[in-house]
Amino acid sequence: MREYLLICVVAAAITFLATPAIRWAAVRFGAVTPVRGRDVHSIPVPRLGGVAMLVGFLAAAAVASQLPYLSGLYDEGELYGVLIGAVLITALGAVDDFIEIDAITKFAGQMIAAGVMAFAGIQLYLVPYGGAQTILPQPVMLALTIFVVIATTNAVNFADGLDGLAAGMVAIAAAAFFIWAYSSLPPELNVESVFSTSAFLSAAVVGCCLGFLPHNFHPAKLFMGDAGALLLGLLLAAATISFTGNFDPSIAPQRSSALVAFWLPIALPLSILAVPILDVLLAIRRRGLKFWKPDAKHLHHKMLGIGHPHRQAVLLFYAWSMVVSGGALLFAFVQAEYAAVFLVVGLLVCLALTLGLPKLGRRRSL
Repeated sequence: MREYLLICVVAAAITFLATPAIRWAAVRFGAVTPVRGRDVHSIPVPRLGGVAMLVGFLAAAAVASQLPYLSGLYDEGELYGVLIGAVLITALGAVDDFIEIDAITKFAGQMIAAGVMAFAGIQLYLVPYGGAQTILPQPVMLALTIFVVIATTNAVNFADGLDGLAAGMVAIAAAAFFIWAYSSLPPELNVESVFSTSAFLSAAVVGCCLGFLPHNFHPAKLFMGDAGALLLGLLLAAATISFTGNFDPSIAPQRSSALVAFWLPIALPLSILAVPILDVLLAIRRRGLKFWKPDAKHLHHKMLGIGHPHRQAVLLFYAWSMVVSGGALLFAFVQAEYAAVFLVVGLLVCLALTLGLPKLGRRRSL
């Protein structure tokens, strides 16, 4: 655990320290988000924050290569694929932050980054089907891997609509997945069993987000831009695929039932991104096949529309994310009945706050 904590701290510190320099570069070279009709900010704000997070992630990876146990992750080559994919997708996003590129080019770039990771070993190998773990033909698994990466990167990109929203939600998602990845293997196997690519990536992502949030929380000094949203989406997808696609439920902790151990690796990744995934699905319903076309009807726009102040809306999204991901995670640690009660009660509380706080605010103003 100490090595993971060090990775998180290094990623946070380097990201925090690198962000002011990246902000200066964004202003100097014109990577600035203008005030547009669909935006919620009232003044132009520089973007390109994803480059600072990439610097933090690369620093964490460099430190990991020198640690006793995490250095062993480099023997299999998976991390090299993630590093190359991270650089490629951040470069793609950075170009888009300077000159907006078309959706086809962006999708192609995401496919290339996902393909690089897949060929390095970050790909799905097993899927739950028919009550067992099923191995599908490699081309099918490769296509599924690329689909998961593209879906996750675009889900995070959709969530990047309020100051601090995407960074905070991804930090919560990565923390939830780290807990599952770290605790899922019985520690009595050997010390190295708790050191995995998925847990390392989750810890690094949490650090990058925490280091960036002080600069990005409302009022934001710097946006993460597409460089940040695509990077975080790719790293979160890589952590999910690295663990979920290779997980054997038979070695899950005894506290998990067979059914929970079988389905949680699938349910947890979906739950931790439930809010942005819902936003994507609603966008597809609104816009049809051209779902990437921008508008001002995202969930965060609706939160502001019903009367939530900016920070309050962001904190409520955090609460929704924590309840959904925490509720799903609890199924691995407590009896299913207790986890279900927590999930239902938590969702009802979040719903009550979402609908009730604007009314309470209006009454106080009268």
